[in-house]
Amino acid sequence: MPPSPTSAPKAPEAAEKSADKAAAAKGGGFTAWLPVLANILLMPALAYVTVTYFIVPRMHSAGGVVVSAKTAGGGAHDTKGGVDSKVTVPLGGKVLVNVAGTMGTRYLLASVTLVGTNPELRTLVEKNDAELRDAAAGALSVKTIADLEKPGTRNLIRTELISIFNNVLGAGMVTDLYLTEFAIQ
Repeated sequence: MPPSPTSAPKAPEAAEKSADKAAAAKGGGFTAWLPVLANILLMPALAYVTVTYFIVPRMHSAGGVVVSAKTAGGGAHDTKGGVDSKVTVPLGGKVLVNVAGTMGTRYLLASVTLVGTNPELRTLVEKNDAELRDAAAGALSVKTIADLEKPGTRNLIRTELISIFNNVLGAGMVTDLYLTEFAIQ
């Protein structure tokens, strides 16, 4: 029996399809990795651009503390070329607050030491100790457990407290802050 006209073309079509699949499997190696390679190369560049041109300028405009490469290496220099003396003053006592959202079952205990270059910082802190501790307690009492467990929380709290203390004492009085004790129970 002679082959029917409809069955004859099917054999070459099947061969073409299997050849296409083999070519796709060969050439698909690089194209399959292309999105991964693009992510590996582009993500660090996008992160750098985002931080440099969006996040850092917003922190500057919001009054946040940004450490530059020039100031990260050492102390502040005065006009004579020497290093300014740091004045460190601990708050009068520990700050103890209930953690928000725990219905009083968990608390946060923090000891704070203020750092500045103004020699009047010690007398200002002693004079306004109650107001500073109240301001710190107000800022810390709104933090939840989730907020406190995030990476970098201590730096965010430090920046927030520096801003609050400078509002109480005067602009630029507090240049740094040490959280000498920071415990969540």
